[in-house]
Amino acid sequence: MSVVLSTEALSAAERAERWQEAVSRTFVPLDVRLLEPEPGPGRIVSHRLGALQVSRVQAGPQVVTRSRRLIARDDRRYLFLTLQQRGTAVKEQDGREVLVAPGEFSLSDSARLFRKKVEGEFAFTSFHFPREELRVREEDLRALTATAFSGQEGSGALVTAYLARMADEVSGLGEAVGREFAATALDLLALLIDERRGRFTPQAPETAGAMLAKVKDHILRNLSDPGLSPSGIAAAHFLSVRYVHKLFELEEVSVSEWIRAQRLERCRRDLLRPATARLGVAAVARRWGFVSASHFSRVFRAAYGVTPRDWQVHGPSEHRVPEPV
Repeated sequence: MSVVLSTEALSAAERAERWQEAVSRTFVPLDVRLLEPEPGPGRIVSHRLGALQVSRVQAGPQVVTRSRRLIARDDRRYLFLTLQQRGTAVKEQDGREVLVAPGEFSLSDSARLFRKKVEGEFAFTSFHFPREELRVREEDLRALTATAFSGQEGSGALVTAYLARMADEVSGLGEAVGREFAATALDLLALLIDERRGRFTPQAPETAGAMLAKVKDHILRNLSDPGLSPSGIAAAHFLSVRYVHKLFELEEVSVSEWIRAQRLERCRRDLLRPATARLGVAAVARRWGFVSASHFSRVFRAAYGVTPRDWQVHGPSEHRVPEPV
């Protein structure tokens, strides 16, 4: 269930006080100073996924501070991962100041002083959870607060994509599935921090879930490569082939079976797109890494009960995939 807090219905004179109440109620007690002479509306929509709270925040220019007074008043310790979507924030904590641009994310710790300033309208998604839920060393966490993590490359891109997807789907996730999503998100974040601090040990049992998510992301980005194999996947992640196989045993499927299933699903969708009607089945198969047309036809029929050609020609209209606008 979502919790919505908004100042839209209030007068400009009432918004400052009510917005501070909304921010402090959603996160931890904070001092909020709005920078507009006549404050515009602000809105926060929050959902709970196990120990993780996901909050989408939209508002105008402001300065948010966590002071010693507020820490003493409420000493519960939370971490905040903020994924910036619109506007640029300046964040300060642990002696560092960083500019966080759209597409980047940063960490803050409620146990110590921090300050954030945004000079224009902004939107971000916050992921808020108790400190004990993140299994990283204290010194590593302190070294990475007020640090901008890029969402464009490496493990930062994986964390960003995973969190963004989770935020998009949060309202439709059941309680059990939501807890699993949240646990994997925190595992991925811990993996990123360990990597950044040079402590990454991929074969440690506690990193298995995050490592599996990272390997799957690599596979999905390379499905079109017919040479994609367990040995190549292992080499790309500095793992043993045996360990890659053990990761997929967690889901009771082999690496090759998972790769084939992902390729088949993309072929199935492509064969129903109007733009591919002029393409042969073999061309669609090659696009997703199948080398042999006859082999593709056999595995497609085994998976879906029809040949690829019959699916392309006679696939039910309600399953047809519309072309992007």
